[in-house]
Amino acid sequence: MQRILDTKQEGVVAAERSALGKLREALVEVEASLEDRYTLDRSIRQLDELFLIVVAGEFNSGKSTLLNALLGGEFLAEGVTPTTGQVELLRYGEAEATSSESGFLARSLPVELLRDTLLVDTPGTNALDRQHEAITEEFLPRADLVLFVTSADRPFSESEKRFLERIRRWGKKLVFVVNKIDILRDRSERDQVVGWVSENAQQLVGVEAPVFPVAARQALAARHSDDAAGLQVTGLDALEAYLRETLDATERLRLKLANPLGVGRELLGRYRDAFDERLELLGEDIQALTDIEEQVSLYREDLRRQFEFRLADIDQVLHAFEQRGRQFFAEHLRLARVFDLLDKERTRADFERKVIADLPQELDQRVQELIDWLIQSELEQWQAASKRLEERRRHHAERIVGVMGDFDLDRQRRLDSVGRSAQRSLETYDRAAEARRLAQSVRDAVTHTALVEVGAVGLGTAVTLATTTQVIDVTGLLLAGTMATLGLLILPARRRKARRELEEKTLALRRELTQALREQFDRELEGSILRLEEATGPYTRFVRAERGRLENISVRLAGVENDLASIAQRLKEL
Repeated sequence: MQRILDTKQEGVVAAERSALGKLREALVEVEASLEDRYTLDRSIRQLDELFLIVVAGEFNSGKSTLLNALLGGEFLAEGVTPTTGQVELLRYGEAEATSSESGFLARSLPVELLRDTLLVDTPGTNALDRQHEAITEEFLPRADLVLFVTSADRPFSESEKRFLERIRRWGKKLVFVVNKIDILRDRSERDQVVGWVSENAQQLVGVEAPVFPVAARQALAARHSDDAAGLQVTGLDALEAYLRETLDATERLRLKLANPLGVGRELLGRYRDAFDERLELLGEDIQALTDIEEQVSLYREDLRRQFEFRLADIDQVLHAFEQRGRQFFAEHLRLARVFDLLDKERTRADFERKVIADLPQELDQRVQELIDWLIQSELEQWQAASKRLEERRRHHAERIVGVMGDFDLDRQRRLDSVGRSAQRSLETYDRAAEARRLAQSVRDAVTHTALVEVGAVGLGTAVTLATTTQVIDVTGLLLAGTMATLGLLILPARRRKARRELEEKTLALRRELTQALREQFDRELEGSILRLEEATGPYTRFVRAERGRLENISVRLAGVENDLASIAQRLKEL
């Protein structure tokens, strides 16, 4: 073909070859099927091959008779039963030399029509076994022109319509032949059939295609007898003129270049659709992960805010304890109660009954409520994440994501892994054990800060001991031996000192308890979030990396699409 190309045409061929080469590389990256990649490779090689016409239609539509008439001899078998049992490739060469290649017959004929054209005769559309159908499907993408033969007595049967629907996706140039018009009664009937075929052809293939009425058997007889006038009546001469004149060198080149271009655009469109669906799916996955991240962020904010409220409840318990202590000293550190104060055990008992009261139980209850709330919040967060991921797994299972490679498997494997991690965390989450662990950790932190040895007592008892161990002795009154040591000036001073000591001790422990709880809360909260992030991390990284990779490939596919569209425009201008 290079010998007949001018500079402009050579530029178009070079641009098309380059664009299809880029598409071939892209198809490898999108893990296109080997069959589709092979189809594109064959189409690229076609740029250097002869013009290829594929003849198709139902058996008994007269395909073989029409070909014999075009070739000028009875080279192909004819009959009322299926005679073309397999695909036959007709090419120029020594008389009737035949050979078998890749499941189809290659026949060489010394016919001038075949000097710059290859013809392919296919089995009937309604008589294809699987092997013949596969071979026919192999030739369709390679065809530069499809000559579709239908019979005047049953134009466009159901099998022909299905066949044309398969042709349509390849964007082939189609020429329709209505054969056996000699069985129709008059010209009006013939025009009616031709019009019906033309109208339905346009609906089936989406473009207007030429339709030629032909009486192939009469044409073959006229050709045998050199009856030029009789040949003209058969309509074959109009078909030959179209193939010879309308499909001149420039038009054949245009069709030759348009064929690989059409194959490339069809494959590109198919994989772009699959790509868009894959990107859409990943977009939904990223949205799910973003939802989880937002939930975690809100989880952190909500817990911190609610934690402060719960700390305030605990602080209120200690504040009430302090208020009772003030009231106790105001009532007991008076001269009228001096003998009561000298009774150490009685004073201690009164202090525990009136000031300490239910402080240990209240503190234990409030802290335990805080711990239970924290544990439950973490559990609910895991449940929410697990539910969201399970929705993604179920949604994925219900949809088909294109035809590309191992993406679905990789995605599902990672999603299953995250789902299993979440489920395992839920199944192994011992709420009671977690609460005991956290309570012990908080108690240890508080008692360590307060330098109190409390053994196995509760947190409230630990705080009470730390607060009241010396509070009774702080007045010094319990060691006094005489009334003289009390005095009217000593009691107010002792009262102020006792109140101050209680306030300082209580304030210190309020701070220590708050700090211990806050530090432990921060560790638990961040640990919970870290565990959730570690569980979703592999899938998050896969989704984000895969989306970035796909977006890069999508940009490349868009570039190839633009190149092919530009080449299509240049073909129109040839």
